[in-house]
Amino acid sequence: MKTILVVEDDNEIRDLIVLQLKDDGYSVEEASSGEVALQKIKNTPFDLVVLDWMLPGLDGIEVTRALKSSGEVKIPILMVTAKAESADIVRGLESGADDYVTKPFDLAVLKARVRALIRRSAAETPATSKEEIHFGDVTINLKSHDVRCQNEPITLTLSEFKLLTALAQNKGRVLTRDQLISLIQGDGVAVIDRTVDTHVFGLRKKLGSSAELIETVRGVGYRIALDS
Repeated sequence: MKTILVVEDDNEIRDLIVLQLKDDGYSVEEASSGEVALQKIKNTPFDLVVLDWMLPGLDGIEVTRALKSSGEVKIPILMVTAKAESADIVRGLESGADDYVTKPFDLAVLKARVRALIRRSAAETPATSKEEIHFGDVTINLKSHDVRCQNEPITLTLSEFKLLTALAQNKGRVLTRDQLISLIQGDGVAVIDRTVDTHVFGLRKKLGSSAELIETVRGVGYRIALDS
């Protein structure tokens, strides 16, 4: 049984989320502050944290950064908050949240996001141990830098290869433009915000009928769907 920590200071919202997740078969614990959440996480191997942003004391951003900065703690985080502006979503994701749901939320969507994050976490293996990555009809060979789509080779630039690999290694997770810039630049490659969009356009063109596998999250960034 997967164990989830729900961190929310609004009693009614917390009780609703806890009830729904328990109905889905999860073991659920709860916390009403960031400090209590961090203490619980030290003592329990949670499979997921559902985390509000606006908390008394340590807020959700501070809690996320504390968890992601710890080399020993690798728990997927679903941020659930009323802060719904694109800039807020970007900030939440760049602080380390794995996904982001805005209030008021649809319970079916919330539960689907929970299931997706837990599946992704369970399926993940260290990228360095994998020679190939597969999604949809696309195969990336990390050793040879070969990319095939529908079993046909496609030629990518270095930047396109790095971008596609970064998205594939984080399948199901939204990567902001700044995160993609950080992941793909280096080795003499200079990347700016608009360049990322240009690379995505080029990638989609080369992927042909598989172009739709790269999803745009408007105002935030890009991702490859978890079920691809």
